[in-house]
Amino acid sequence: MAKIVFIGAGSHAFSRLLITDILSFPDLRDSTITLMDIAEEPLGLITSFTKKLVKQQGFNTVVQSTMDRRQALEGADYVFVTIMVGKPRTLQAYPEITSKYGIEGSHDTIGPSGIFYGLRHVPVILDICHDMEELCSDAWLLSYANPMAIICWAVNDYTRIKNVGLCHSIPHTTVELANYFGVPKEEISSWVAGINHMAWFLKLNLCGKDAYPLLREKFKDPAVYSRPDAHWGGPDIIRAEVLKAFGYFVSEGSPHMATLIPYFKKRPELIERFKVNDNKFEQPAARRAREDKELKQQINSDYVFPINRSDEYGPIIIHSIETGMPSRVCTNVKNTNLITNLPDGCCVEVPCLVDKEGVHPCYIGDLPPQLAGLNRTNINVHEMAVRGIVEKDKTKIFQSLLLDPLTSAILTIDETRQMAEELFQVSSEYLRDFN
Repeated sequence: MAKIVFIGAGSHAFSRLLITDILSFPDLRDSTITLMDIAEEPLGLITSFTKKLVKQQGFNTVVQSTMDRRQALEGADYVFVTIMVGKPRTLQAYPEITSKYGIEGSHDTIGPSGIFYGLRHVPVILDICHDMEELCSDAWLLSYANPMAIICWAVNDYTRIKNVGLCHSIPHTTVELANYFGVPKEEISSWVAGINHMAWFLKLNLCGKDAYPLLREKFKDPAVYSRPDAHWGGPDIIRAEVLKAFGYFVSEGSPHMATLIPYFKKRPELIERFKVNDNKFEQPAARRAREDKELKQQINSDYVFPINRSDEYGPIIIHSIETGMPSRVCTNVKNTNLITNLPDGCCVEVPCLVDKEGVHPCYIGDLPPQLAGLNRTNINVHEMAVRGIVEKDKTKIFQSLLLDPLTSAILTIDETRQMAEELFQVSSEYLRDFN
């Protein structure tokens, strides 16, 4: 059976979920799951979880654990990448620096933090791919790392590895739309395309009928999307405003979407008005400590881990390729004339059919021009960031910041240069050979 490798297995928020999903498919329970991380304690924790889950359920799954990446990759069929590169202090420094310049809540997809996340992640992931070219050249890379579009673009242009970038924003948004309509998610169907974190529900159906008229009617009442529990991140005002202005619902929640466009976070009064300040979210280190404690307690008790299947696409892809049972997912792939009014070669998020022969992206054609226009503002940043990271060129990294929609709405060129220098300084250990 298949050898399924997790690089960055200690990121157990992903690993736990994905491993459980894999084992929820009876056809995959005879697989070998190989867990790899450079951090011994988190790796040991997820290894203990996996072994306990397999033993409790009586599966024949082989569980391996190693800190040697090349050993893990030898003979792999599928490689999940869920890494986080960098010391906690460096990660914390990015939003501290950007907030000094008025850029609040910068995320790991785009903007200053996203670009510098890419600066740390892309070289490591390219190294993983080069190992794969040698050790498992026909394997699929299933990447959950951010910044998704920047990483996938680099992998597509600089390696020969089959790959898809996987994000759960579309299935999560489907659940949120079902909640707005007050129906089970199974009654929602859609056709979604664009770029990661800015994909568009081009078709949205409820029980086979166009649901957009009902959604627009519901959103005439601000109380529907302004309440604290409108979606996982709180009020969903940004997505409602984007729907009203551009005509379509977007795949990412309001806190993320607010960082991808220039309209909502460029002044403090706007941040307050649109309720997009992220300070209420639990800090990653505190969340990780809480989750570690909980998982340890479960492993060391009589707790029985359930086999529940989530909406994550990675295990579905493996199941379809291994069994030939077709499925449809949305993944991040190279734009090979799929979305015809976005640049060829960029990274797009589109529906894909999956079967025994692999992942087959679907043709979209032109997006509505207003949506393509918004996507292009982010694609400009993706392209310049990829070139700057791969070519080790600080000037191109700086220029990618200048192209960022939110940064350019707030800062002058000189202010952007000053911010970039501070970000370069705290990232110095990742900048060897940069010019």
